[in-house]
Amino acid sequence: MNLFPVSLRRAAAGALLVCLTGTGCVSGATHSGSNRGAAPESSAVSEVPEVTYDTTDLLKPDKKYFGVAVDGAPDSLTPVGKYADLVGKQPNVVASYSAWGNDFNIDGARRVLGAGAMLYVSWEPFKPSLAKIADGSQDEYIRRYASEVRKGNAPVAISFGHEMNGHWYPWGTKNATPAQFVKAWRHIHDIFQDEGATNVIWVWSPNVVNPVPDVALKPYWPGDAYVDWVGVVGYWTATGASTFDTLYGPTTSQVRKFTKKPFFLSETASEPGQRRRADVRSLFEGIEAHDDVLGFVWFNITKRADWRLQASPLALAEFKRLAADDRIGFEVPRQ
Repeated sequence: MNLFPVSLRRAAAGALLVCLTGTGCVSGATHSGSNRGAAPESSAVSEVPEVTYDTTDLLKPDKKYFGVAVDGAPDSLTPVGKYADLVGKQPNVVASYSAWGNDFNIDGARRVLGAGAMLYVSWEPFKPSLAKIADGSQDEYIRRYASEVRKGNAPVAISFGHEMNGHWYPWGTKNATPAQFVKAWRHIHDIFQDEGATNVIWVWSPNVVNPVPDVALKPYWPGDAYVDWVGVVGYWTATGASTFDTLYGPTTSQVRKFTKKPFFLSETASEPGQRRRADVRSLFEGIEAHDDVLGFVWFNITKRADWRLQASPLALAEFKRLAADDRIGFEVPRQ
């Protein structure tokens, strides 16, 4: 039985268009546009509405978010539909990765919303530097991007410069200071406000502190007025933390010292192996046990490891069983 809604089954047939790229990473990895240059699915675009989508009800919903990053999405929603069939539930967050300098895709945001989901964009400032972004030299691009986000009239979760507390990205600890990160974040946020792009959920997304315990998170915090969610990136690995609290606890403990903003697991997955089924169980149990954790995005892509659930039948069966809980997943309203 196909459990994906009609709107996404039509996407699989080629009626929907989504043009952002999607890849992903784990700690120490880098993103790349695996789908850049792929032919997008065709669609007709309606007139741009004047009213901006109200994200208020999405900030702290009654049910948990059930998100995914899949190879090929959201250039096409076909992989999302296949994932829904695999796990037995429709994702309501579709994660993507967009390099600094790329335009925001209005059609993509609308079509993802039309499928009952929200687009999540990890906005990656590979170049220029955070200092250049903060000094105003990139304002024309930021304003254009913000205007496109507003015109899309769809909810968009944006994470700028994720994993900034790590050393593996150009905007990380080797090339930028916490002060430069904060200044760039606030500058971008202010321009979006000026452009009326209030349909954004701002996600401040550090890597779990476990591999970088000497890097304090508080200096990177832009302030409660500039952030909606704390989007933690953290993966279960064969030699790493083996429980929800050991993987995420050190990070959440730090964060709770300077903000009460809710958490969202913006990237997670478990490395294949004997422990994978237990890791899946830990994920769902941890999500349910913590009221301040809004949900997660499962990184169902092969990158430095095969994070795809279908690589481990027992783990997939456990994931499907737990995902059937009615408290997880809901359809994002079109308004």
